[in-house]
Amino acid sequence: MILHVGTLDKFIPPFVKLVNEQFKEEEHRFWFTGSIKQYTVEQSNTVYVCTNGVWSKLLGHARLVRQFHAADKIILHGLFNIDVVLLLALCPWVLPKCHWLIWGGDLYQYTKTSGTVRSRIKEVLRRFVIHRIGHLVTYIEGDVELARQWYGAKGSHHECIMYLSNVVNPGMVPEASPQPDKAGLNILLGNSADPSNNHVETLERLRPYKDQDILIYAPLSYGDQDYAKQVIDQGKEWFGDKFVPMTDFMPFDQYLEFLKSLDIAVFNHQRQQAMGNTILLLGMGKTVFMRSDVTHWRFLSGLGVKLFDVSQVTLQLLSSDEMQKNAHIVHSYFSRATLIKQLSDIFEA
Repeated sequence: MILHVGTLDKFIPPFVKLVNEQFKEEEHRFWFTGSIKQYTVEQSNTVYVCTNGVWSKLLGHARLVRQFHAADKIILHGLFNIDVVLLLALCPWVLPKCHWLIWGGDLYQYTKTSGTVRSRIKEVLRRFVIHRIGHLVTYIEGDVELARQWYGAKGSHHECIMYLSNVVNPGMVPEASPQPDKAGLNILLGNSADPSNNHVETLERLRPYKDQDILIYAPLSYGDQDYAKQVIDQGKEWFGDKFVPMTDFMPFDQYLEFLKSLDIAVFNHQRQQAMGNTILLLGMGKTVFMRSDVTHWRFLSGLGVKLFDVSQVTLQLLSSDEMQKNAHIVHSYFSRATLIKQLSDIFEA
């Protein structure tokens, strides 16, 4: 039996469906925490969601410990839940069969540790667990290097794009002929209302172009809403109606259409983040700016993808040839077939 453990997020319901369609459903069990209302997943004999009540958590954690021992493999979908980390620390003999799917934010918690006793205890537990985990799963080798550097991780690395959100639909590859000229440029700024997007710093770099025919779209529906208000106030002050805050969640199909309307995306994250968006945009032939000192810059550049450094933001677009090359590189690597093959290698090894 293969046990999947994680917190519900937008990646999880499509992943459960994919596993049940492509692999033997009876061989997989899923144990999650989180909001079923926000991230709908159908509970069944194989899918369990632990709710927040005290008694429910006690029963859920007891069930998880039993499944830890019954499982042949444990797939950890991120390491965000400190209760799960604690249970793993109390059962260190199960760690060699654990496969940690590194999301990014879970790894980079290392850089956010405060000086409080609670924070230090969490990091001690995380270090104990990560150091002993048997397998590290990600397609970004730089994140594996950081896990080894920061936490002394010794697990084997398995290359995997992990989720359908990282799969580029073949229909997204742009046509060979250049798109007809259109008025103005649509610019995407960041991916959420998380301070790690460094919105204001990026807006400052875009200020020289405030009189150009541009629209700056900032997705702010997800994350710190107090921070989102600060970004909106600054964006409106500098760019007026050319700054368009996006404060409502958008259905995925509608969001894809929105991404297709963009010309430029600027991601000023100081860590591996927004990779789903980045991959989709590159697969559509869009021009992407990001920091050159992050692990995913090295990964994407290594594939041959043309990127631009966020420290030198301009309104320069990819050439038609560069657009085509980026799109085909991304489409070749981030495919459904690749994902299924990589998951199969992990599940069946």
